[in-house]
Amino acid sequence: MLTPGQILKERYQLQKQLGRTVPGRKTWLAFDSQLQEQVTLKMLAYSPEILGQELNLFETEAKILQALNHPHIPRYRDYFSLEKAENSGLPWFALVQDYIPGFSLQELLDREKNFTEEDVEKIAKEVLEILIYLHELDPPVLHRDIKPSNLIMGADQQIYLVDFGAVQSQGNAQGVTFTIIGTSGYAPLEQFWGRAVPASDLYALGATLIHLLTGISPVYLPQKNYQIQFTEKVNINPSFAAWINQMTEMDLEKRFKNAREALTSLDSKPKFQPLVTPKKNLLKFSTIITINKSPDMIEIYTHAPSLREIRGSGILGAIFCIFVGLLLTNPVYGILFLILFLAGVFILFGEKNYIYFDHDFFRIERHLLDFTYGKYQGNTRDIVEVLSSKFESGYQAIAQSQNNQYQLDKAMNIKDSKFLVEQINEWLNQIK
Repeated sequence: MLTPGQILKERYQLQKQLGRTVPGRKTWLAFDSQLQEQVTLKMLAYSPEILGQELNLFETEAKILQALNHPHIPRYRDYFSLEKAENSGLPWFALVQDYIPGFSLQELLDREKNFTEEDVEKIAKEVLEILIYLHELDPPVLHRDIKPSNLIMGADQQIYLVDFGAVQSQGNAQGVTFTIIGTSGYAPLEQFWGRAVPASDLYALGATLIHLLTGISPVYLPQKNYQIQFTEKVNINPSFAAWINQMTEMDLEKRFKNAREALTSLDSKPKFQPLVTPKKNLLKFSTIITINKSPDMIEIYTHAPSLREIRGSGILGAIFCIFVGLLLTNPVYGILFLILFLAGVFILFGEKNYIYFDHDFFRIERHLLDFTYGKYQGNTRDIVEVLSSKFESGYQAIAQSQNNQYQLDKAMNIKDSKFLVEQINEWLNQIK
């Protein structure tokens, strides 16, 4: 039995267990008395019940780690075995590595940390840099088990890739293996067939990013045509969502081929910016609708939606009655009320409803000065039709998907509503 305070090989004093306990496997924080610093001991118990394949993987991990040299991969230190007599229990094999102070991304998820789009994009880039190093070795090294628990957010706020227990050198991969390597929800189909390639690690990274953004393990998210459906649960840049979707394409032909290609694509993705294209591309049909179209996207501003809703609801009549009542009771209060009302109207004139479609995603949100709210997002390919219908305070434009209905705008007159619907349907028909 391994216990805190125990000294192994007259050098490593066990301090505490790290991570979750798995039968036959333990990870310890230990103190190296020779180097006078903390290290990590990853340990495997060997018994007749444990398949030789597990020991082979453990030894392969030690061998490959010994050849790696990357600042964001914990450095190999030592490898040794403990005979049964030394610890009064099972024989153990131990792999010693640098200790990285910090928390795994899984631990942060368990603590209900909310990862922002900026957080996730930064993590994606740092992991891709590690994968570029691994995949461009000769022969390439595949991690095969990228997931939140194997990514450490260090005390320096940098990401470290750990646990190479499923690692494979492609130079040693011959034919098909029937040993299942990887974690359900993160490993792509070809990996379970024993045909992992560099793009298999990209799929696992993409699934990990989805977990960070949604807070939900990808195994519990719905799928459509083997594609993880996550966009309706997050509010992110459509181009970033499209990039993650390409990372998690089940079809290898559609996925990024390697980490360098994926990183280049991520760096080149446009940031989400409202309506910055030249005015010559703008179509203005009425005082409330501005449309910008290209073969790749359509974006629309409809102006002062709240003001239109107030005007169509009869609230203006009630406001007028209140104003008259205050004016008759106390003219000063009546004038102050009128000033405040006019100031509110002025602000509402600056409110805009923003509608965006590209080939992959659509996004709807309201802008009031610098404040954005009422955000919705989905897959463009799921839209069945866009239509205009009567609403309580005028007409509304609706995007109907297979499972949901999205209100694009409301409180419009019939002419504006029909025009908006026609423009969106015309663009959607061009991309089908």
